[in-house]
Amino acid sequence: MIRATTRSELQDAVGAARAAGHRIAFVPTMGALHEGHLSLIDTARDAAGFVVLSVFVNPLQFGPAEDFASYPRDIETDAALGAARGADLLFAPGGGEVYRHGEPVVVIEAPGLDGRLCGAHRPGHFRGVLTVVAKLFHIVKPDLAVFGRKDVQQLVMIRRMVRDLDFPVEIVAAPIVREPDGLARSSRNVYLTPEQRAEAVLLGASLRQAQAAFAGGETSAAALAARVAATLARGAGIRPQYIEVVSEDTLERVETVRPGDIIAIAAYVGRTRLIDNHTLD
Repeated sequence: MIRATTRSELQDAVGAARAAGHRIAFVPTMGALHEGHLSLIDTARDAAGFVVLSVFVNPLQFGPAEDFASYPRDIETDAALGAARGADLLFAPGGGEVYRHGEPVVVIEAPGLDGRLCGAHRPGHFRGVLTVVAKLFHIVKPDLAVFGRKDVQQLVMIRRMVRDLDFPVEIVAAPIVREPDGLARSSRNVYLTPEQRAEAVLLGASLRQAQAAFAGGETSAAALAARVAATLARGAGIRPQYIEVVSEDTLERVETVRPGDIIAIAAYVGRTRLIDNHTLD
C-alpha cells in the first residue's frame, strides 16, 4: 500500500492509477478503523480498481466541548488494517496540508438539513463535515466515494452537496456493520465500560422492535418512537438525546410512516454519545 502525507504524493499516485485505466474509489475516515470502516473499503474494492483511504481527524467538525483532543489516533494500526483489507493508498495528511491557509473563511453549509437530527444538538458540526469532504474531493478527485449508513444525516447531506454543487463524484452507501449482539460498530465504543457496553445493545434492540412493530402494521411515528424510548429506558445509564422518524430524502419528521422512512436515535451511554438508525421496510 502506498502511503502519502502530501497532496503531491497523493495526486502522483492517483494520476498513475488513472493513466493505467483504473477508476478511483475514495473512503474518507477519521481513523480508529473498525470493521465498519473496513467494510467501506470492501465496497470500494468491488466498485473500482484503485482505492484511496484517508485518515484525517477534522477539527472543524468538533464543538468546543467535544472530544477532538482525545479522539483515538493510531495511524500505524490504521495503515495495517487498511492494507490488509485491500486499500491501495493511505492518505494521512496533517492539518496544515488540508487547511493550508488556516481555518477556512469560505465553508459549505446546508441550512435546513444541518438543523435536524444530530445537527440540532451539534451546531457547526455538519458545516465542518461538508467543508472537509468538499476539500478532500477536490484533492483526491475520485470517481466514487463510499460512506456508511450509520451516520445517515451525513450521507444525506453529502449526497445533496454533490447534487447541488455538481461534484463529478458518485456517492455509494454501505450498510451499517454491527457486533453480533446488534450494537453498531463505532470508534467511540472503546470509551464504554463493560457495564455501559452491556447496556448499549439496547440501541440496536430498540430499532429492531420498532421495525417489528412497523412490519406488524404500526404506522404512527409517535408510537414507534415511544416503543424505542421504552426499550432504552431499561438501561439505567442511557440518556436519549433524540428519537425521530424522518424522510430519508429531506430528513423532515414524518407523522405517518411509509416504507423507506428512517427511525434515528442518538443517546448518551454514560458520557459516550452513540448514534444508530434503521430504514423501516
